This record gives sequence, structure tokens and C-alpha cells, in this order.
Amino acid sequence: MSAYKKRQGEIVRLMANKAYSTPLLESGLWFHDDIRNNFYYASYLLAGAGDSDIGNDFDGEEAGRKAESVMLRILSLQDRQPHSATYGHWPLRLDPSPEKAEPHVLPAELMGILLAYFRHNPQFKGTGELMEAADQSLEHLYRSAYHRMPVELYNHHEAKYTASKLVFGYCFNDDRMLEDGRRSLHLTLERLKKQGMPEYGCLPWFWHWVQAFTCAYECVDVPDIRKDLNELLNYLWNERSLFYLRGAWAGAHSRGLAHDLPRDCNVAFDYVQFGDFELPEDLPRIEYAGFLFHEAPQQARQTALLREKPAEVMKAVHPSTGAEGKILHSYVYITERFAAGGMWERVKEFDNEQHRWEVTFPLSNPGSVNRLYFFQPGEGYKEGDPRHQSGNGEMLYHRNAVMALYPANSNEADDSLLGVLPKGEWLQTEHAVYGYTFGVYVAVYLSKEFRVEERKDRIEIRTQGRDGTGVVVEVIDAEEEANRLSVSDLNGFMIVMEGKRPQWGAAPGLLRVDYLTRQGTKLLLELTADNINSVKRMINDMPVDLSCYQA
Repeated sequence: MSAYKKRQGEIVRLMANKAYSTPLLESGLWFHDDIRNNFYYASYLLAGAGDSDIGNDFDGEEAGRKAESVMLRILSLQDRQPHSATYGHWPLRLDPSPEKAEPHVLPAELMGILLAYFRHNPQFKGTGELMEAADQSLEHLYRSAYHRMPVELYNHHEAKYTASKLVFGYCFNDDRMLEDGRRSLHLTLERLKKQGMPEYGCLPWFWHWVQAFTCAYECVDVPDIRKDLNELLNYLWNERSLFYLRGAWAGAHSRGLAHDLPRDCNVAFDYVQFGDFELPEDLPRIEYAGFLFHEAPQQARQTALLREKPAEVMKAVHPSTGAEGKILHSYVYITERFAAGGMWERVKEFDNEQHRWEVTFPLSNPGSVNRLYFFQPGEGYKEGDPRHQSGNGEMLYHRNAVMALYPANSNEADDSLLGVLPKGEWLQTEHAVYGYTFGVYVAVYLSKEFRVEERKDRIEIRTQGRDGTGVVVEVIDAEEEANRLSVSDLNGFMIVMEGKRPQWGAAPGLLRVDYLTRQGTKLLLELTADNINSVKRMINDMPVDLSCYQA
């Protein structure tokens, strides 16, 4: 058995046992929050019930009956009225009663083509009644209009529409739909080659791209289409590898959900593909990671898994919405033990969930978050959920250092900065905190007074005071530091770095910070607080040049 199949078997076993042991609600479903979660659980339980080799802790026949009852319940909630505006759709949220829940556009996008994979894959051994019900649902999906859309924005919705056209066109012998899917696939490939993915570092949307086109590759037996699908999937995995750090996704994100900030949790597909970290017991977005697989190109695997030499990843991003036509620029510096960087420009993404910058650590400490970052809270922020940034702030990224300045936030009630740090050994001084975590030393300097609170899986810092705030972070490999400068512990690191504190400058309407890195690089960041577009970024007295960034 291949390593990939073995890891998929681990996921199937984990999820099948979890589904079997989770009691059903009175509705006959496991969940009312999202109908798709019931579909995933039922799929894993049915697959696990039919495979005695993966070591399940239940009776296969009983488990199969439970899985079938849930799957039939899900399928029965589909809108099957041809003249309905939501024909072919399922409800998303099911409270207070699944029968009364309104159909929603989202479930069919991914669940529809996954149902086609489910129906035609022998791994799912269902009764004739279940397979007939699946066939009926698939026909309603095929006849509905949700996927008959042009490609315009090149986002995750359209990726799933394209895959749906290919899958349903092939399965129902509809040459016109199949040709529409072929054209949409070609347009998508051309867009990716010329301008890259518009949804940068975005989970779970990236995995929807992967699942949709892997599903199409498995279902559509047409050589030229499979060739294009293979090329597109290779592109996706090459893109993933650039920002991969042992289960983590480094750098800026156009969207970050609560279960991926401040710790990466949507990791099942990475685990199957790369397998260089421990599979967590809790997988909040499992989807079809245990079933769908497309092996990454060898070069992508080498990029992701061999990090002995530090690398700078500089990408120009052409977003489809939200950026008013401007090009964004993403920078990440990645080493074996950490990554640092983010997006140079601020843009309001979906639900104001752009995650601007961070220091990222591998998924090697299950009791700790694996991201370090600061932000000024903005629209959508809630206490206890460290996301949703204000529109303020300018950054400078250079290898292992990040500098950020945030002018006074007159439009928000909260003018403080909130910082998230992973667990580890931390020492605090009046102006900074110094840490040892994930095998690296970290220096965090703040321009304002701050308070520190320790949480179960993280350290939180909140600054105090108004009129603008700044933060400087430098990360240094502990092994390298010990060998080069004979710093053997955190206290020694703190003593050395206390003598290197940045120089903060503030005047009416002006914020500035100068810093000399541990490697001797001079960094300067300056902005006019009443006009955030007036920014100066200098590295060794030279302006930062983004012209070399390519899609």
C-alpha cells in the first residue's frame, strides 16, 4: 500500500469511528449547523463499514445502516421542483427543522460533484435504494441552473461550476455541457498561468479548487480534458508547496476562518499529500480528504518538504474583487523552522477576513497555536476571536523581520493592537517580550505600553495608549544563533537584543521606526498618519522595489 493510501486510510478510520460514536439528533442527522457535515460523516462511515482492513471499532452492518439512513435523509431534503428558483439545491442550516429550512446555493456547489464521485466509486458500498436516490439527486443537479454560469471572476465558486459542467456533461452524455466545461477549464488554466490565483492563501476555498478538479479528473474519462485537469491540479499543488511549512500555510491570507487562526486546523489534504506532521484528532474541515487524491509533482514535493535553505517567495496577486483593480504583492521568507511575511497592501476581502501578516511555525506542538501576529481590530472583530483587522497599518518585510506601524484608528472604538504569540518560554521587559518557541528565538518590540495575558494555547498582548502604535518582530533560529554568537539560552538572547531596540519616531501626523537587524541590515518604515498612502520603506537606504514580483 502506498504512503498516500495509508494516510487516507487513517483519515477514513478516524472519521468513520467518530461518525459511528456520535449520536444522531431527533431529525436523523448528526448536525444542523451545515448539511454538508452530515454528508461527509455519512460518506466516511459508509466507506469504513465496507472496509474491514482499516481497523474500525464497530460492527460493519450496523454502521452501514446508520450511514445509509443519514445519507437518504440528506438526499430527501433536496429541492426537486423543476420550476423552483432553487431547483436542485439543499438547505445549508437546518434549525429549527430540516423540513422547514430554506434551500441555499452553497451545498450543491461542492456536494453535488462529490455525490457523483460517491455514486461511481466502489469504495462506497450502498444498497440499491441509496444508489437510486443518489441517481435521482444527480439528475436534478444536472438539470438545475446553478452551474450553467460563465467564467468571469475565476474564484472558487466558478471553479466548482466548471468542474460540475465537466462531471455532469460527461455522466449524462450532454456534449454541449461538456464542451462548455472544456472551454471554462481552458479559460481558467490561461488565467492561472498569466495572473495566478486571485484567492491567495485562502482556506477552505483553496481545498474546494483541489477537490472540484480532482473529482472531475476521477469522473471524466476524456483524454484531452484529463490532460488539462492534470495541468491545473499540478499548478494548484505547486502553488500550495510554495507556502507550505510542515502542515502550516505561511504568509498572508485573503480569508481566515476561526478554526485556522491562530492555528492551522484545515490540514487533512496536506497530511495525505506530504505526511510530515502528526494527524490531529480534531479535523474541523475534513470534506473528502480521505477519498480524493492527486499526487503533487515531484518538484512541488521537494519545495514543500526540503527547507534546508531559506527561500523568499515573492508573488504578484491579481484579485478578482475587493482591490479596485490594483495588483497586490505577497512576500514570505521560509526556513526549516519558521516563515515570516505577508501582504504589502491592505484590501477588504470577503467578511473583512484578510489576514495581513504573520510569523508561521510548523504544526509540531499540539498544545499551542502556530502563528505569531499583531493587528488593529476592525469591522467584525469580537473578543476571543483574533481576526478582522482595521484598514489601518503599513508593513515592511525583510527575511526574518517584520515591521508594522498603525496610525490612530479614529473610525474604531478600539485603538489598541492585539498580538497573538505561541506557547513557549517568554521574558518581558518594559519595551519588549523575548521568547523561545518552536526551536527559534523571537524578539517582539512595541512602541507603546502593553499587557500580557496567558491563555490555554497562546500568549496574548494588548497595547495601551493612542496616537499610533508600532511593532517590530525578529525571529532567529536558535541553533544558528548559538553557533554563531554563543547565545545559549533565552536570557542571553534577551540581553543581546535589549541593546538592539528599534528607534521609534513620532511627530504630529508622522510615525517612523528604524531598526538594525541581527544580520546588520538597516530597516526604515515611515508613514504620514493622516495620509496612509504616504509611505517610505527602506532596506539599507534603498527603497523597497516590488517590480520584480510575478504572478
